[in-house]
Amino acid sequence: MKKFYALLLPLLGLIFVACEDDDPATNPDPDPTPSYTAGSANFSNYVAVGNSLTAGFSDNALFIAGQEASFPNMLASNFALVGGGAFNQPLMNDNLGGLTLQGNPISNNRLILLFTPDGPAPTVKDGAGSTEVSTKLSGSFNNMGVPGAKSYELLAPGYGSVAGVAMGTANPYFARFSSSETATVIGDAATQGATFFTSWIGSNDILLYATNGGSGVDQTGNLNPASYGRNDITDPMVFAGALDGILSTMTAGGADGAIANLPSVTDVPYFTTVPHNPVPLDQATADLLNGAYAAYNGGLLLAQSFNLITADEVAKRTISFAAGDTNAVVLLDEDLTDLTGVDPGLINMRQATAEDLLILPSSAFIGTLANPADPTSINGVAIPLADNWVLTPEEQLAIETALNAYNATIAALATQYDLALVDMNTKLAELNSTGFPQADGSVVTSTFATGGGFSLDGVHPAPRGYAIIANAFLEAINTKYGSNLPGVNPLDFTGLYID
Repeated sequence: MKKFYALLLPLLGLIFVACEDDDPATNPDPDPTPSYTAGSANFSNYVAVGNSLTAGFSDNALFIAGQEASFPNMLASNFALVGGGAFNQPLMNDNLGGLTLQGNPISNNRLILLFTPDGPAPTVKDGAGSTEVSTKLSGSFNNMGVPGAKSYELLAPGYGSVAGVAMGTANPYFARFSSSETATVIGDAATQGATFFTSWIGSNDILLYATNGGSGVDQTGNLNPASYGRNDITDPMVFAGALDGILSTMTAGGADGAIANLPSVTDVPYFTTVPHNPVPLDQATADLLNGAYAAYNGGLLLAQSFNLITADEVAKRTISFAAGDTNAVVLLDEDLTDLTGVDPGLINMRQATAEDLLILPSSAFIGTLANPADPTSINGVAIPLADNWVLTPEEQLAIETALNAYNATIAALATQYDLALVDMNTKLAELNSTGFPQADGSVVTSTFATGGGFSLDGVHPAPRGYAIIANAFLEAINTKYGSNLPGVNPLDFTGLYID
């Protein structure tokens, strides 16, 4: 079946265009003696709070080059034009990105695009990561982005405990630079006395549910985050309380700031790259499969005759294959009527439709064998895909409902705390739908691997994508505070790390 390289082959010729150095002649420098003003804002001490998107996470890892291309670092370069001070980041030890704890690897290196005999495929970069979690960094840091953090975790004491990392209760990235074993992210951020701050937090409160195919629980109505699983959706009231605590702490000393809302998960290539119908079959194999599923399809009709399911559900669940390259995968769907009490063979399965979102890693799973000794046990064909591989429409609705509630809270608190509001939801939707034309005639889009907007993990931006994010922040800041900061040129940054 289709692997990553199969998805990428038609795009291979574009990769080098997206990553090549730009000709300075096509991107002339602006007026060499412009006059910039901070307006009413004071950028002398800028602190950024957030998660992996703030830290500069890219290609499924945090590494030096990615941190240097983080959007807060880009903002700081603009703020320096109007009195902004130094911007210190808790840099990793290398450009591999892998973490160790007591010498034992606990996270992978970053992804690179490996060119194999079968075609290009994202793979983990070789080498031993040299960033040891228990080796504490000294000093304070302006970039307080913590990969993996949920909103309420920024307020959690001990979230940067090395001992907690070993027990799975703390964050290894924050453990490297927390001020103590009992520190909170926001407490450490607040002690720096920021004159200006940015906040972009909340994506992980729904994203971990989404990237795991909706295999968590929607905790709406549960106000106790201590009872949540890692992949659960955070209750909107819990999110609202956490964000209010973050903003009240960061503004207590009179700091100005900007806060961004959250984008839709359907706008990132992790959910838009793998088609719902990637299965190629010849006529003989299609006939064989249809024969194998005949009993299941007949059982559905029998269940309908006893009024156990409707005709619409029978149509939704009926499985049929045909010769060709666009057969839909078979998947499990927990929202179908449970008929196993009547017939254990009538499990909750159906074929995918265009409304289902297959996650990016499913490309390398579909077509593999569930049992190597059984050549007919093909995942996604004879063996239905489990819940963690697909976001169904019902799961997407749960995400959208939470997202809308979170963004309403962000907008209300931006007004309450008199902050610039960055509409990242609209910005990234535009990146997905039309892209952003550049001065050299290229367009930065969300197309996986070649669009320049997103990295190889399909969730986190590539440097050019972070530049677009930085400019969205700067536009909102200029509007709110009367500054005229110039922004950054996405073409000054690579569209994809290729080694």
